[in-house]
Amino acid sequence: MARNLKQKAIEAIHQQGILLVYPIDNRPAPPSIWSELYPRTKMRWEWDDNGDSRVADLWHLREILSKSKEVVYAKWYQNRATFFSPPVFQALYKKTRARRPVRWRAESDEILEILQMDSPLSTKQIKLAVNLQGKLLESIYEKSMRPLWQHFDIVGFGEIQDSSFPSLAVGATSTLFEDLVLDSKQLSTKQSEKIFASFLPEGSLWRKFWNRCYPS
Repeated sequence: MARNLKQKAIEAIHQQGILLVYPIDNRPAPPSIWSELYPRTKMRWEWDDNGDSRVADLWHLREILSKSKEVVYAKWYQNRATFFSPPVFQALYKKTRARRPVRWRAESDEILEILQMDSPLSTKQIKLAVNLQGKLLESIYEKSMRPLWQHFDIVGFGEIQDSSFPSLAVGATSTLFEDLVLDSKQLSTKQSEKIFASFLPEGSLWRKFWNRCYPS
């Protein structure tokens, strides 16, 4: 994969503040890395030999970017792959410290505690650690992870090969991005609110999703 493609993606994330990896139904909003790298190009979600190789390339780039520490990766917007520039992530992290999103579960606390002690871990390792293995408990696991993503307590950081397919490696933000967390404490409320208003403006899809996570 061309090195300049990675750099273009990082520059786009820094400029936009927040980007999905892929567009949703090829709509222009919210913006995505795909639309930044391949503007006016419709994305076809096809992974066979006749598919667009750029779709798979971008998925591999996602893994590279996630552990670069130049940007921050989380399953945030509608639980989709989302990248943040460090300043935006830092501001949102600070803003969420005062409250938790809706639907926080006791299992969420347990998962976070485990990841704060050992990060990153694969999905399989997390499920084993909190006794949420098997299809019957899959829903509880997903519902426990979602508020941790929304609260910016966890981040994606590369992949772990623990089965026939690689699994997203997940870690505690405070462990993998300790400097970012420490710097967020030095960020004033005025500064964080300014960043928030600039990159999640009123009426934007980012802001609407935020309001659903943190209703007034």
